[in-house]
Amino acid sequence: MAPPRQARRDLLAPVARHLLLIIVAALLLLPFYWMLNSALKTNSDIFARPLQWWPDPVQWQNFGNTIGSRAFPFARYLANSIFFAGGVTIGTVLSCAAVGYGFARLRFPGRDILFGITIATLMIPPIVTFIPTYVLFAKLQLIGGYTPLIAPAFFGNAFFIFMMRQFFLGIPGDLSDAARIDGAGEFRIFWEIMLPLVRPALMVVAVFTLLYTWHDFFGPLIYLQDQSQFPLSLGLFSFKSQRTADWANIMMGSFLTTLPLIIVFLFTQRYFLRGIATTGLKG
Repeated sequence: MAPPRQARRDLLAPVARHLLLIIVAALLLLPFYWMLNSALKTNSDIFARPLQWWPDPVQWQNFGNTIGSRAFPFARYLANSIFFAGGVTIGTVLSCAAVGYGFARLRFPGRDILFGITIATLMIPPIVTFIPTYVLFAKLQLIGGYTPLIAPAFFGNAFFIFMMRQFFLGIPGDLSDAARIDGAGEFRIFWEIMLPLVRPALMVVAVFTLLYTWHDFFGPLIYLQDQSQFPLSLGLFSFKSQRTADWANIMMGSFLTTLPLIIVFLFTQRYFLRGIATTGLKG
């Protein structure tokens, strides 16, 4: 039987850890709570002294005022964001999974050299390649639409290619060999056997890509010209420019822009956390 002092330590240690996690989580959630809190106030209440930690009265009409505003056509911007983020996510997941599988499971001359070059591109700042890419799409007369924003995703992402390769290396090679003995081709092995086994890794790639693309501001700002094509990130900026002093509705627009990501993460967190925990354990 453990001494009383040791028993107290064993009891207090997990309590202290959980208390620390609660404090950190509260600090991280505070900005989001303040955004929602401000979205349900009047403009005067937002800057009232002392600070109001709960809106009184709650301005529920701010939802309708923001969504129904001509300056912020939320439904249109939401559809554009889903199309934009969904296209980039699908392209990134498919291309990175295919290239990562090739680097991990296929044997061909120069494979390691090509992989090294791919990883080396991570050291190139994106702004360095932005101007040549823009000139290319301008020469192809594709500026003013979503093609320059979505098409590059189908050519892979070096970081996610590395991650997928590490995950594929953790799968026993006997599975591929058994499938080849049964007459399965390489594409069938990749599509029907390997992809289901790396579902957590695919979810990590999808969530990270969706998160980055959903909040991408610079790309749409440069390539899109028609306001009806704006995603939520650019639409919110345009709305803020027109309503510089309407902080309640600006906060409501910010909350509505962030809410879809929260919903997506709640439904995918199990696969996402599993992928984070098991990625790169081998190779």
